[in-house]
Amino acid sequence: MADTVKPSLDTVFMGHRGTLVRLLSRMVGSAATAEDLAHEAYLKVRAAERDRPVDHPLPFLFQTARNLAFDHLRRERRLAGVVVQDVTAEGMEEIAAPLPSPETQAGDRQRLARMNAALATLSERQRRILLLNRMEGLSHAQIAERLDVSVSTVQKDLKSALLACLEIFARLDREGLRVSAGPNVLQRDKP
Repeated sequence: MADTVKPSLDTVFMGHRGTLVRLLSRMVGSAATAEDLAHEAYLKVRAAERDRPVDHPLPFLFQTARNLAFDHLRRERRLAGVVVQDVTAEGMEEIAAPLPSPETQAGDRQRLARMNAALATLSERQRRILLLNRMEGLSHAQIAERLDVSVSTVQKDLKSALLACLEIFARLDREGLRVSAGPNVLQRDKP
């Protein structure tokens, strides 16, 4: 039996990214969301490869992407399903939004501090690309135009930024460190 060389995830992703994004775009109805989901699928498969080898990366990548698209659609449907009847626009302004619990607020502060620690390790351009994509929802083409770089540069920098953030979170978890919002940003977890 002849040995065959298994293509790397990077090779598979770059070779099939266009097809994957088109599939996701048809599923979710948005090219920008499809780009995000494709990158998220890549990152999830990359993380899975760290735990155990993936023998067939192409179908695993596409199935992961489809699952993420279904999750996205379920989340969108759930958010769109919140309908309040018999309430006027003026009445909606009088309804107070519930405040998060102190535990939720503390957790949110920790997640924000952890994200800030991850962002601090990125180059200025990677940080801008990540924030423009994730916070402002700009597509790769829109970011490329705004920053006067190629779409390929945006894709590579976004991939690098997302991987760097994941690696920092994983490293902090492995080292038993957590990020807190207090003055001592990194603290050891107590056993």
